[in-house]
Amino acid sequence: MVKPTLLVLAAGMGSRYGSLKQMDGVGPGNEAIIDYSVYDAIRAGFGKVVFVIRHSFASEFEEVFTEERFGHRIRVEYVYQELDSLPEGFTVPEGRVKPWGTNHAILVAKNVIREPFAVINADDFYGAEAFRVIGEYLTGLKGAFGRYCMVAYELSKTLSENGTVSRGVCTVDADGNLTGMVERTQIERDGGQIVNHGADGDLPLAADAPVSMNLFGFTPDYFIHSDQFFRAFLRANGNDLKTECYIPSMVNKLIEEHIATVKVLHSPAQWFGVTYKEDKPLLVRSIERMIDAGEYPRYLWK
Repeated sequence: MVKPTLLVLAAGMGSRYGSLKQMDGVGPGNEAIIDYSVYDAIRAGFGKVVFVIRHSFASEFEEVFTEERFGHRIRVEYVYQELDSLPEGFTVPEGRVKPWGTNHAILVAKNVIREPFAVINADDFYGAEAFRVIGEYLTGLKGAFGRYCMVAYELSKTLSENGTVSRGVCTVDADGNLTGMVERTQIERDGGQIVNHGADGDLPLAADAPVSMNLFGFTPDYFIHSDQFFRAFLRANGNDLKTECYIPSMVNKLIEEHIATVKVLHSPAQWFGVTYKEDKPLLVRSIERMIDAGEYPRYLWK
């Protein structure tokens, strides 16, 4: 049986948070969110974790997140997302400092992943159930290509009390397959409802609307499609200094062109993250409650 791989997008520095939040301790043993994700992935049967990082903090990061740290229970590899990590024939425009986006981050791992894989953000706490359901799905593919998946959360369980958040609001057909995602970038609670602040005014959103937290499952053929999509993106936007190439845009395209299906798996869990510095105390308290409930050991790697 082929074990799936976990691809962790950790190249972002977290501009709103103000530090290298991927390494910030949130557990009683100074465990980072990444530690809990890897722990849950191991329990769900994943065999390898690949970290997407940048050379600017590679030595610091690689010294911490090692196979030894994880008790040699999972293989560890690193890949690097840099501005100049581009297909042959393309160059970085003068003045560009912004990264190329999450779809580009996946693409830099194409030479080290040959098996079904899940993609996560380094700074999101997804919960054990999410890893269990996506691990089961990926393990059951048995070599099939083009049958992707994602784990959706209820919108009301993914908000921050400290500012607006961006979420991919999903539409799902009767068979449980994703039909599209719309990125809403200014979502927050406003009085008794949840709204997205847009250019055309406030758009009310349902509390139980399924949303993407960038927890996707793909098979290796995704890299072929992703490479083609990114090249087209660069031809159209390569001289733009800020435009980024995102996973939801790629997924929407594959669905619209009937190249792939995306099964929507559901997690009833409360999502936790550190979009803002002020989010951290709530996450720390929530981890303590989960430890008290027996969901995690007090010290993950002891």
